[in-house]
Amino acid sequence: MNYIDKNIDFQQKDVIEELPSLKSNFFDLCIVDPPYGASSTKNWSYNGGQKLNGFGGDWKLTSEVWDLLSQNDSFQSTYSWLKELKRVIKPTGSIWIHSTYHNSGFVNVCCQLLGLEIINEVVWYKRNAFPNLSGRRLTASHETILWVHKGGEKKREYVFNYEDSKAFSSSSDLLKEQGKQMRTVWDIPNNKAKDEMQFGSHPTQKPLRVAERILTIAGVKGGNLLVPFVGSGTEMVAGLQYGMNVFGFEIETEYFNLAKARLEHALQETKTQLFAL
Repeated sequence: MNYIDKNIDFQQKDVIEELPSLKSNFFDLCIVDPPYGASSTKNWSYNGGQKLNGFGGDWKLTSEVWDLLSQNDSFQSTYSWLKELKRVIKPTGSIWIHSTYHNSGFVNVCCQLLGLEIINEVVWYKRNAFPNLSGRRLTASHETILWVHKGGEKKREYVFNYEDSKAFSSSSDLLKEQGKQMRTVWDIPNNKAKDEMQFGSHPTQKPLRVAERILTIAGVKGGNLLVPFVGSGTEMVAGLQYGMNVFGFEIETEYFNLAKARLEHALQETKTQLFAL
């Protein structure tokens, strides 16, 4: 099942299997919110004869350690989709990757092995985080977002909308002042607006405000945005509203239909606003 419309290419397919078919150096921005166990029936291949670059040079893994990593499904899938994203992103583009303590270590290591340079590590602080009901650990109040680019270039040319990021302000963010440089800690409450939930919800749905801030920093008007794991469609909706062509994949029928409904609604709103002008 596909949903193709002006500025939208949304497919109900396994992104792990579809990434190799995408054009190289095509996307200006990629926002990744990977699910846990983002694997498929794909046969993993690391091209074992190749050297693995990272940490300033070749990373000499012992056979034992590498065997442990290569048998870990989360590591395998992360390495696989990151390798393809490095290929499809433009030298001027960048990749933003959501993570928690469950997968942030794998994401960081895979970026370094693949030569993807980490520009910043952003901490999304959830001031209104849900309390820990068991009372046996600290209340989880943040997530990590890595901002990375292809690396390997002597002159780094990734898009950074510096003036826009500096001018950005939000009444819900008690840390960001208008006219001040954007920090790596973002104070964004985790609650979603009513219209973000009108077609349904996803267990790990992010507030639209998170994607909007990423686009403020690294978006390209008229450019191409890739969302490999669409979920509820938040990042695609934000990209469409920003003025980008949006491409995405979601394998689960329930969430494909949810995201499709949100995209159709956002597209109609965009057309209505243009007509009003």
